Amino acid sequence: MRGLGSAPPHGGPAGDGVESRYAWMRLAASLLLAMIGGVGLWSVVVALPVVQAEFGVARAGASLPYTLAMVGFALGGIGLGRLADRIGVFSPVAAGSALLGLGYIVTAHAESMWLFTLAYGLTIGVGSSVVFGPLVADISHWFSRHRGIAVALCASGNYFAGAVWPPILQHFIATAGWRETHIGIGVFCLATMLPLALALRRSSPGTGPRHGGADTAPAGLALGMSPNALQALLIVAGVSCCVAMAMPQVHIIAHCIDLGYGAARGAEMLSLMLGCGVVSRLAFGLIMDRIGGLATLLLGSALQAFALALFLPFDGLVSLYVISAVFGLFQGGIVPSYAMIVRQFFPARQAGARVGLVLSSTLAGMALGGWMSGAIFDATGSYQVALLNGILWNMLNMSIAFWLLQRSWRRAAHA
Repeated sequence: MRGLGSAPPHGGPAGDGVESRYAWMRLAASLLLAMIGGVGLWSVVVALPVVQAEFGVARAGASLPYTLAMVGFALGGIGLGRLADRIGVFSPVAAGSALLGLGYIVTAHAESMWLFTLAYGLTIGVGSSVVFGPLVADISHWFSRHRGIAVALCASGNYFAGAVWPPILQHFIATAGWRETHIGIGVFCLATMLPLALALRRSSPGTGPRHGGADTAPAGLALGMSPNALQALLIVAGVSCCVAMAMPQVHIIAHCIDLGYGAARGAEMLSLMLGCGVVSRLAFGLIMDRIGGLATLLLGSALQAFALALFLPFDGLVSLYVISAVFGLFQGGIVPSYAMIVRQFFPARQAGARVGLVLSSTLAGMALGGWMSGAIFDATGSYQVALLNGILWNMLNMSIAFWLLQRSWRRAAHA
């Protein structure tokens, strides 16, 4: 399924429109923004032990900044995505970048845990949200034939951030302290992200009020159902796939500790998952350009279920390393496929808001899945039932993807 609409209306590779050299330069700037801004998803995890010790709170209280940051990330992605649909992505990205940088400086001066938590969620959480959904939606406007790989590359930014930022943060927190490290991050974000945002000043091709959007999807019924009904199904799919995805990503370190392998081994497995996830997203991006978003979602969901099932019979050290790599390689195409589906079945002028909604639902799924797996472990003393729970949620995602794909095939056959 190459190019989900008409031919690029704004020139070829030599121009400054769809599939042009500028489009690829814009993608590079977006990827760098996502890699830098993705620090907001990881810094609180690394700083958690020292923040907990300084403020003298329990582990649950020390985890609240992460929870509130995820809430801010989800709500910010929706709000800033909707704003980007109206005025373009440059202003939201610049504002989010400034909020992120200033947020780190503000949290560095927090004198209590509740101030730290509130500032982290309202500034770092909301500020970092702009480098996920809004950027992914924006870059989808600039490609037709290579939209899959472009969306996948942009969506890989948070995985790159997960591979790059934690060791840097750990080093500076250990040598300079978490407050000084936060100030340094804030200054770095302001100094790098604001100039990079300037590369996004041009309006996306064909998304103005007199255009339906480059590669515009019909504004009427999508797949024989109302647009809002399809949006609701995609939100349920986003939650369900990431409830399943959260089990190994959130709990692999604790799982390794329970098995006697230690936290360091679990951290290595998590890094292996994320590293393989980058490879997976790029590979699935190429696949999306050939088979489309719905088929890619179904394929990725089925492979993720298979990888989850491998955790059930195997718990040896070598086995867990291998399964962690397999899981990373199999699940990377799921999240980018939602952006492709939105671009295929919704008008381009709605991409920011609708992509933001679906990608925010995946974050909600990660939060729900992480908590649910922990609660099941507390009740049963094992991750076996938690894994089965994840597989059941994964099957719900597969069912939605298969049903939607069947409807698209039937409508194509009758077209």
